[in-house]
Amino acid sequence: MTTYDDLPPALFAFPGPLRDSLVAAVLSGAKTTTTGLLTEYEVTGDPLPVVGGRMAVMDSAERPVAVLEVTDVRVLPLAEVDLRHALDEGEGYASVAEWRVSHERFWHGPEIREVLGDPEFTVADDTLVVAERFRVVERLRTAW
Repeated sequence: MTTYDDLPPALFAFPGPLRDSLVAAVLSGAKTTTTGLLTEYEVTGDPLPVVGGRMAVMDSAERPVAVLEVTDVRVLPLAEVDLRHALDEGEGYASVAEWRVSHERFWHGPEIREVLGDPEFTVADDTLVVAERFRVVERLRTAW
C-alpha cells in the first residue's frame, strides 16, 4: 500500500498566502496546470514530472492535502505557453500576457533567485519551462 509519504511533493510556490491560494485552486478544481522553470529542476536535482506519476499536494504547513496525477508534461520555450495552459492555471488570467507578467514577477523574486543561486536571474522568450497538466485523484483533508 502506498502511503502519502512515498509520493513526491507537489509544492506550489513557497509556503504562505500564494501557496494557500494555489492549493485552494487545486482543491476546487480551478487549477489543473502549473508551470515551472526547467533550470529549477536542474539546480535542485528534482526529476521532471512524468505522465501517470502521482504527487502529494502540500499545504503551507507541509501537510499533504490531495493526491495529483500528472496527465501531460511539455518542456517548451516560455514564448510558446498557450492560452489554454494559462487559463487552466486557475488564477484568473485573461491572457497569456497577463499570465506571463505574474509568472515573471514570481520567477524574478528573491526566493527563486536564491533557489537558483543567481541573484540576477531573469527569464526570456527562450527560457525553457515545464508545463504540467494534472488532475486531483484524491482529497486527503479540507484545508480551508
